[in-house]
Amino acid sequence: MNVVIMGGGRVGLNLSFFLVSDGHDITLIESSEEKCQEIAPELDATVICGSGTDINILEECNIEDADVFVAATGHDEPNLLACILAKEFNVPKIISRVSDPNHKEAFCNVGINTVINPELTAASYVERLIIKPKIADLAVLGKGDAELLDFTLEKGEFVGKKIGDISPTDDYIIVAMYSNGDIIIPTPDMILNKGVKISVLIKTKFIKNVLKRFTKDLNVPETSTYYSIFSDNKYLNKS
Repeated sequence: MNVVIMGGGRVGLNLSFFLVSDGHDITLIESSEEKCQEIAPELDATVICGSGTDINILEECNIEDADVFVAATGHDEPNLLACILAKEFNVPKIISRVSDPNHKEAFCNVGINTVINPELTAASYVERLIIKPKIADLAVLGKGDAELLDFTLEKGEFVGKKIGDISPTDDYIIVAMYSNGDIIIPTPDMILNKGVKISVLIKTKFIKNVLKRFTKDLNVPETSTYYSIFSDNKYLNKS
């Protein structure tokens, strides 16, 4: 995949390293010449010094061949302008970082519906670790309407039940079990014994009720915290 990233700061640079390690072709645009000189020897990607709001720079990046454009600077105004220009080049997928959530509507109004705030992502993740202390891991999937939770089954009405008797439902599905570090794809006749670690995919709006059934002692208070991903002109993280 061909990805053009504007901004060689913490977010843009880390994203570049991740994508390069996954085998993608990356072009990184950075306005600071000094930073470009630091990045170029370390990153196995094309590094172009300039502004992503400059059409000539975008053409130098072969933006017309890009599969994805990411505006990752910490400044909303140039991010917005760069995304608008990327749309003019018909880039199939455009993603932007937004520092001020109040600016989200401006991005949506010009058709940029994938808008991410890394700071709110981190804050939301930490907050959920606090209110769900027995959950070992958490991932937000899709457009924020589902979460994959890993936890150890200790108490609850499902201990001793066959997986086929309780999963799948319209609200959740047990997608994996773990034994001695190995992942096991569950079958209907498997028993959920106390102490087993499982992964459950749950629709976000049903998380509180579902977790209470799996772990009766798990305290999951009502929350209404913004995630960092916005789409279709609505915040996606209300639970």
